[in-house]
Amino acid sequence: MSYSKGTKVSWNTSQGKTHGTVVEKKDKEFTFDGQKFNASKDEPYYIVESEKSGKQAAHKESALDKQ
Repeated sequence: MSYSKGTKVSWNTSQGKTHGTVVEKKDKEFTFDGQKFNASKDEPYYIVESEKSGKQAAHKESALDKQ
């Protein structure tokens, strides 16, 4: 499943399930928050923004669930 900008998603964190929105899809290697991610067309990553905290994070497509 592929997500587009603005899609409502949820993901698991150490504090439990978090809900938010897809901000951007990445399908090439990128650096986010000082960390390197090896995204590809076959295994994209998504920048998501938490609706609670407003913080952004990078997650693999497989870690996200559509709302």
